[in-house]
Amino acid sequence: MVNIYYENDVNRSAISDRKVAILGYGSQGHAHALNLKESGVDVCVGLREGSGSISKAEEAGLVVRSISEASDWADVIMLLLPDTDQAAIYEEHIAPNLKAGDAIAFAHGFNIRFDLITPPDDVDVIMIAPKGPGHLVRRTYVEGGGVPCLIAVEQNPTGAAKDLAMAYADGLGGARAGIIETTFTEECETDLFGEQVVLCGGVTELVRSAFDTLVDAGYQPEICYFECLHELKLIVDLMYEQGIGGMRYSVSDTAEYGDLTRGPRVVDDHVRETMKQVLDEIQSGAFAEEWVAEAHSGRENFYALEEKGRQHRIEQVGSKLRDMMPWISAGKVSVQDASGGQG
Repeated sequence: MVNIYYENDVNRSAISDRKVAILGYGSQGHAHALNLKESGVDVCVGLREGSGSISKAEEAGLVVRSISEASDWADVIMLLLPDTDQAAIYEEHIAPNLKAGDAIAFAHGFNIRFDLITPPDDVDVIMIAPKGPGHLVRRTYVEGGGVPCLIAVEQNPTGAAKDLAMAYADGLGGARAGIIETTFTEECETDLFGEQVVLCGGVTELVRSAFDTLVDAGYQPEICYFECLHELKLIVDLMYEQGIGGMRYSVSDTAEYGDLTRGPRVVDDHVRETMKQVLDEIQSGAFAEEWVAEAHSGRENFYALEEKGRQHRIEQVGSKLRDMMPWISAGKVSVQDASGGQG
């Protein structure tokens, strides 16, 4: 049975006398640093020399140090740098500065699950993973709410690792919404699977394939864009608010009948078998090995696939249509500007 904790379950003293270094000042980094600081935690930001995020962090009133200096100063070190950079940074800047009783923290289980980082036995290893993008973690905190957080403990030599993870999550605002206990393995494998099969890979390929099918059949690209991409948000919002059953109740009977009878034909046993293969690649470490090798060899294939995606006709049509609907992005910061770099 899942364990869920709230504010009354948190021992805030577990972090009140700790010094926390946030390594990275991207989407999650800025939210962690600012929320913890405003929760009364002693925080600094660790960034690489010459990082474009240094001025942003300093302008926000945060103390900025080099990654090595931050790791030496802190007794809780949160890595919020790209997954494929963390191992090298750990070996060069963090490992030499670790002391018995320190805690090393992650917001994703990737580097621990796949043995890319192996902390010493006398250091707590914890995870605090907000289930939302950084800008939402920050905004909901400022508004008095919070984003649910996952926590996990991989090593607990001090005996206080879980209390620390819960207090950290509380400092982000997570205890206001709920702190859910998991493991590094469960978080990592389900997160990668969800990204690849549904949230990113599955959805984008389904949308583009549907769009291509309609356009190739002679329908106007603009109409196809609205039907296959634009209206997706309406359905996802209904599912987010009310679940699949609530969404089906809200749409027309015609839409629901098409959902119930045609959906299983699109996502059939062949698709489910492919999903199992993708999960096997995650569990075996094959995906992690492939991705790390790609990242460390210059990302040639990664960039080629990115560019191919940008050149897809749905992107060209969508760009023109979104320009005709300025209310979609009115008052919002683009994801590129909001991320602010990774440190």
